Amino acid sequence: EVQLVESGGGLVQPGGSLRLSCAASGFTFSSYVMSWYRQAPGKERELVAGISSTGGSTNYAESVKGRFTISRDNAQNSVYLQMNSLKPEDTAVYFCYLPAFDSWGQGTQVTVSS
Repeated sequence: EVQLVESGGGLVQPGGSLRLSCAASGFTFSSYVMSWYRQAPGKERELVAGISSTGGSTNYAESVKGRFTISRDNAQNSVYLQMNSLKPEDTAVYFCYLPAFDSWGQGTQVTVSS
């Protein structure tokens, strides 16, 4: 059974940083693309970043380029999202996503507010 468990969310002031983690199990993690999505209140879920199976290729939403970094550790079956220079508009529930299995984590809340 595929399981994706996010952690690392919380309340942070504008300009601050957070690092999200997603622990994966139930599949061969190193073989698959992984992604992070987010959903703000009243808005549709949107892609934040994606990473190839080896970590050699990444892509980002325009709104987070230069501020967020996606990475993975295939030995730890984990994918990460380092978020710097956070803005209030980054407030959302952040989800780990495995496209090949259309599987989602439960989400972790990120709130950027003074």
